Amino acid sequence: MSVIILFTAVSVAKVLLALAMILIAIRIFIGPRAQDRIVALDAAYVTAMLLLVTFGIGSGRTVYFEAALVIGLLGFVATVALAKFLMRGEVIE
Repeated sequence: MSVIILFTAVSVAKVLLALAMILIAIRIFIGPRAQDRIVALDAAYVTAMLLLVTFGIGSGRTVYFEAALVIGLLGFVATVALAKFLMRGEVIE
């Protein structure tokens, strides 16, 4: 019984995360300001990271968790660099 519940929960999570990615993509392309696009990009990497974790839980392979860790690290650095660029106009001082 618990395997069925786990499979159902992972499947529902995948569908909801895919729907969130679609809505985030709409915000990235239609966002009225650059700040909105950066926040949407931040949400996109977090959602992609969670989607990879759900794939890892569903398949039982560890490569998805490692990819999620890499996306998390690169996404954080990208968000900080873009925020600094919007604040000062340059990334490297």
